[in-house]
Parts: sequence; C-alpha cells; structure tokens
Amino acid sequence: MKYDPLKPYNHLPDLPPKTDIETKAILKKIISASRSLSELKGAIKNLPNPTLFIDTIQLQEAQASSAIENIITTQDELFRATVTDKKAENPATKEVIHYKDALWYGVQQIKKKPLLTTNLFIAIMRIIKENETGIRNLPGTQLKNPVTGKVVYTPPEGERIIRDKLKALEVFINTEDHIDPLVKLALIHYQFEAIHPFFDGNGRTGRIILLLYLELCGLMDMPALYLSSYILQHKNEYYTRLRGVTEKNDWQHWIMYMLDMTEVSAKKGRERIEKIEKQMQLMGTQVQKKLPKIYSKDLLEALFRLPYTKRNFLVEAGIGNVKTAGNYLMNLEEKGFLKSIVVGKEKLYLNARLMEILKKE
Repeated sequence: MKYDPLKPYNHLPDLPPKTDIETKAILKKIISASRSLSELKGAIKNLPNPTLFIDTIQLQEAQASSAIENIITTQDELFRATVTDKKAENPATKEVIHYKDALWYGVQQIKKKPLLTTNLFIAIMRIIKENETGIRNLPGTQLKNPVTGKVVYTPPEGERIIRDKLKALEVFINTEDHIDPLVKLALIHYQFEAIHPFFDGNGRTGRIILLLYLELCGLMDMPALYLSSYILQHKNEYYTRLRGVTEKNDWQHWIMYMLDMTEVSAKKGRERIEKIEKQMQLMGTQVQKKLPKIYSKDLLEALFRLPYTKRNFLVEAGIGNVKTAGNYLMNLEEKGFLKSIVVGKEKLYLNARLMEILKKE
C-alpha cells in the first residue's frame, strides 16, 4: 500500500524490516561505534567513583532532549534549580527535571525487571508530562512542518491499533535474535517514533528508551551517554532520515545516522570524562597545597558531582556537620576555587571549572 502522509499510517509494518539492514557500510560503522561505546564504558568503570558524573550527564541529556521539542532552559538555570530547595518556577525547567526523573525511574524499573514494555513507556511519559494520560484514543494527530505548516506524517490511529503495534514492538525488543544491538537500537527508535503512541512526550520518551536499551543489552552499565546533543545539532537530518524510512523504506541512511550519533556521543563522553578527571586532579593538588586541613577525596568528589554545591551536600556526603561544611565552602571561595551566589534563601557555590567543561559541546 502506497504511503500517504495525510492518512493514518495504520499499515506501519512490524519489525524487523524486510530489507537488507546489514550492508557493508553498516557493518563497518558498527565496529567503530561499538569500539567508542566500549571505550566510554571502560572509562566510566575505571573512575574512582563511577557514579560521579551521572547527575551532570543526565541533566544535560534532559536539557538537550527537551530542547529538541523546543522546551528551552539554560544549563545554568537547570543546575541551579536541581540543587536548590526552592521549586523551579520556569515551566520549561520543570519539564526538563521531570525528564531526568523519568529516566531515573526507567533505570530503576529495568533493574527490577529487565524488560521494556508498553506499561513502562506509559509510566515514563506520565512522569515527563506530569499527568495521567495514556495511549492516544482520539483521531486528529498529525505532524507538520513547523515552517510551512504542511502535514508530513499522520501516525497510526485508534487505541487498539496503537496498542497492537506497541505489543509487537515490545516482543521485538525483548526477543533475542541475531541483529546487532546497535542496529536494533535504530530499528526500535524509528518504530516507537512512527507509532507515536501519546498525545505529547513521544520524542522524549523515545530517547529515554534508547538509553534504557543500551543498558538492557549490556552496552552501557548506566545511562551515561549524552545522545540528545547530537540530535539537537543534526535535528533536520534526524527528521529527514526518519521520514526516509517511512516514505522510501530507506533504512540504510537512518541506521547510519543512529550509529554515527552513538559513536560521536560516546567519543565526546570519554573526552569530557578525561577533561573532568584532569581538572579534579589539578584542583585536588591545589586545594591540598593551599588548604591542607580541609582537603579530602570526598570533598573533591562533592565539588565535581554537579557545578553547584551547598552545605547540605557536604553534610550528606559525611564530610562534616553544617557549620564545618559551611566553613569549608567559605575557605574554598576565599582561595578562588568556588564562587558563591544566593538563590532565594540559599547560598550556592559554583565550581566554574566544571561548568566551563560542561558548557563546551
């Protein structure tokens, strides 16, 4: 049946595609992408505290993934909102924080039950959107070109049809086969976006599924891959390649795009970890020299967990009581290692060296 963008794509084929998805170019790209992922995984595992950078990576992923949907907040605003007790007032910042919560929820769920399911997808979307909606059950959803207003895609329609397609996707994801996991990742992401099961939050839910799948199949030990930055930088190509599969059955270019996204993101992640490690070592040496009485490995890790820190974080890390923690932070500011700012009734301390590394793409 010929594809018509104005009609619901109810004949969206189930996976796997009935075409060659292991071309020579794809097989070659799998090797380099897998190597980059493996190197990132190893770099994280070799860290003194492998969970050290997870908060920053997840927040950045949340920010970029939301920005793809034109939900804009700055990294600085997001990091501040995360560490203050005051609730975020900016609706965009709230949505980005919900994304991080949804990702973390997904990670916890696949640890309990290593499966990706329709119910999990719905739960993730509800956390992102902070509502209790479910599968689309009303007609009229169409995706339009934001510039021309022209309809470019009409997803499957009817709750029963959507649920059947999600069930088939669920079976494909959780069934062992001979498809390379990175190729399967590309197939899964296309299919979820093509089904477009929710009224809103599809793109962000789909990108969380990417991270969960990488962990589920053992390619990553934790969701420490900043994928959405690549999509944000190559947004037009992302949507062009998605449409290419729908309109022309062009899986080759879509899979190559996704493999390149994985490889580039993994390389950048490893380079970023190396820069942060070097900066930690440098600051550690300098703090030891200028403030030998307060230096400790735990203190240094607390300063590099997020760009902003506060007294309570040091107390929670067991570094000292409220008074001691406050004195440590004031001493670090006096020696130029941190800079304080007041947000509401709280005093936060910025590690500008870490923020500088995180802001560079």
